[in-house]
Amino acid sequence: MIEHVKNSLADAQSALNRFLQDERSLQDIVAAADLLTYAFRTSGKAFSCGNGGSMCDAMHFAEEFTGRFRNNRQGVAAIAISDPTHITCVANDYGYDQVFSRYIQAHGRPGDVLLAISTSGKSRSILVAAEAARELGLRVIGLTGSPESPLQALCDVCICSPGGAYADRVQEMHIKIIHILLELVERDLFPENYMSEKGGL
Repeated sequence: MIEHVKNSLADAQSALNRFLQDERSLQDIVAAADLLTYAFRTSGKAFSCGNGGSMCDAMHFAEEFTGRFRNNRQGVAAIAISDPTHITCVANDYGYDQVFSRYIQAHGRPGDVLLAISTSGKSRSILVAAEAARELGLRVIGLTGSPESPLQALCDVCICSPGGAYADRVQEMHIKIIHILLELVERDLFPENYMSEKGGL
């Protein structure tokens, strides 16, 4: 069993190392953080959505902004599309494919940003949400594990993590990317939270 543990950790480490060597993906993270920062600075909001484990990641993304990430600061306007009453209502009346897009149509405004998370990049509900966001003038950030996916074509910035053959490795990379996005945005909007670091900012 110990060998299985070691192999799993080595596989995760390999995925992270591959991502570290991908300069384009690193630049995509910076570009995504810039989109979020600009939206927040101009009174915009960030929406996030995903299915299954990706919904958990979408919720984590939003609550770290509305609550706190590392240190105290004011809340930032981020909303995960995860209200069960909304989701079950729309799924029942319109079909599950519409659960995220209907929320964007109701609440999204030009200047807002959507973080659309799909490990495969093919989830229909996520694609429909990205399409609705684009139609309304929102910027779209994709988080996926599949290069050249349908989601990528709908995004202003699409971050593709090389997680491997299974969704669990991709999701492990996604939470790392989400935490980095949070840090980059917070460093820009609340630099005072990082003044105590060695050498300052």
